[in-house]
Amino acid sequence: MNRVRRSLFTALSLSWLAAAAGAQEPAAAAPHVSVDAARDALAKGEAILIDIREPDEHAQGIAPEAQRLPLSQIQSRLGEIPKDSNKPVLLICRTQNRSGSLAKMLRAQGYAHVSYVDGGMKEWQQRGYATVAPR
Repeated sequence: MNRVRRSLFTALSLSWLAAAAGAQEPAAAAPHVSVDAARDALAKGEAILIDIREPDEHAQGIAPEAQRLPLSQIQSRLGEIPKDSNKPVLLICRTQNRSGSLAKMLRAQGYAHVSYVDGGMKEWQQRGYATVAPR
């Protein structure tokens, strides 16, 4: 998916979420975790990682523990994000822009345990952390 289409999907998905949350004022920034903290939490089984990039981006490699839930499909698959979880849900995208916006909107809808990974998959790969081909 090219950058323009991805931006359009992002804008539409985030607009839908904002409307669903009844957002009229911008919410405070969502909490974030470092790539190192995210990797450590995943290794210990203490977090759930959801990769919200689009399928063409997933093809470039995903974190081994990541669940794939493209932002363009959030509206129809929102139920796949645990609403009341004992484990933090960490959202990751390429750089953190989409995941940060989505985390903020989800928190406004009651997903208090959702954060985003600072630096995204770009930072993950720059640090040399493992990636796998999506299944």
